[in-house]
Amino acid sequence: MRKSDRHQVILEEVQLHNRVLLTDLAGILNVSMDTVRRDVKELDDSGKLRKVHGGAISNGFTIYTDRSREIFEQDSKVKIAQKGVSLLKDGDVILISGGSTNLELAKLVPRKMDLTFFTPSLPMAIELLNNMSHHHEVNLIGGKLSKESQLVTGGLSINSLADITVDLCFLGTGYLDSNKGITEADWEIAQMKKAMINASKRLVALTISKKLNTVNRYKICDINTLDALVTELEPEAELLRTYRDNGVELI
Repeated sequence: MRKSDRHQVILEEVQLHNRVLLTDLAGILNVSMDTVRRDVKELDDSGKLRKVHGGAISNGFTIYTDRSREIFEQDSKVKIAQKGVSLLKDGDVILISGGSTNLELAKLVPRKMDLTFFTPSLPMAIELLNNMSHHHEVNLIGGKLSKESQLVTGGLSINSLADITVDLCFLGTGYLDSNKGITEADWEIAQMKKAMINASKRLVALTISKKLNTVNRYKICDINTLDALVTELEPEAELLRTYRDNGVELI
């Protein structure tokens, strides 16, 4: 595979999943770790992504509130967010993780609806604060903050979640598969998301369809743990059939 083609694949993976590991990229490209490390460095030097320890992240992953930056598949994410907002009810207590699609939802939260938010994501807390009214309350869950994802992880945050029960959880998802469930590339983030699920009465995933049928290392939950899956597709789409067969509500 030519270098230009490898670079295109790397950028597509980073844009889709926000954060990818060098080992995963080497497997996808069928090249050595040295080759993929050089490719990622070149893409970092040209400003197309950010090289981090063991992998790469998209430019907008940790500084999403900079509205001048291009957002991958933004039209689809806005459509998904509009569907997600329809699930909100006055008085809800909501637990929401980060992720670009969830952040689109935060921009659309009805200002006159009484809502309480809990989030372990610093970018999400900032976005919610930027759009909040006196009807909203925003709570940032404390704990160890990851420099790369700007998401709180660790025992303190997991213990905090054990003390709350929320009406609705919008779980940011990197990888979803009807057989393998929801998975993550990072073990600590996977544990945090498990705690979020345990603290929630209703679990919803907002995701673009390009993330469907993808899998990574660490399992968070089976797919039928999801109460609802929201994509830009119509619920009757053939790509969603196996999720429907697993009892997931499609929106």
